[in-house]
Amino acid sequence: MHNYKKIKIFNVTFYDAKYKKLKNLLDKKGGLLVLPSGPGLSSIDKDKKYHTALINSDIALFDSGYLCLLLRIIKGLKVNKYSGYKFFNDLIINLKKEKLKKIFIVDPSQKESLINKNFFISKNIKNTFHYIAPIYKKKIIDKNLLKQVKKIKPKYIIINLGGGTQEILGYYIKKNIKTKITIFCTGAAISFYTKQQAPMNNIIDKMYLGWLIRIIYNPVVFLPRYIKALKLFFMILNNKIRRLK
Repeated sequence: MHNYKKIKIFNVTFYDAKYKKLKNLLDKKGGLLVLPSGPGLSSIDKDKKYHTALINSDIALFDSGYLCLLLRIIKGLKVNKYSGYKFFNDLIINLKKEKLKKIFIVDPSQKESLINKNFFISKNIKNTFHYIAPIYKKKIIDKNLLKQVKKIKPKYIIINLGGGTQEILGYYIKKNIKTKITIFCTGAAISFYTKQQAPMNNIIDKMYLGWLIRIIYNPVVFLPRYIKALKLFFMILNNKIRRLK
């Protein structure tokens, strides 16, 4: 009997599992882990590249509390939310135990890269290699990134870019790097800990109120995004949800 749930939604394989189980699964052969947001999932009918990246991920987590609620209300399926905020904290705790493992970190800018580097140092995680991503156009191709990854040979890649871009980049790396490697698309999660984004804590996260804090913190960016996510209701209503063995 598995101690986790494996569910197919929109042809994407979601896992309802604890960190230890996820780590065991990824340690066997590596892979791409994504944490699609509610707004992100609501865009898959229009953003085919993003949807393809999610389909080809190895593990998708229930980052969206809205998705968890819809599954319970509409489909009668109970799953546990595993937010990017919580997952990133669990990841950091684990990385502290693997001090000799190389970590390749993709950051959005020079400023964010410096802040993120200092964050990892403060956590006594020093074996990190930071890469500043260029501004990607419609088609994501980054041969310089691949060259760096092949040279460094990290065990982990952590992508700190925005949703919709990081997943496509993660899939691009997965396709082009043949050695065993684990890619985490944790996006802005690190920004909660470096105080570059809306203030977050365990209580807010457990109460599914991360979306509200983000709207209060930056309404111009996040209010339209979460309004668009409301269509996820009809997408769940009209799609078949499949429990996998």
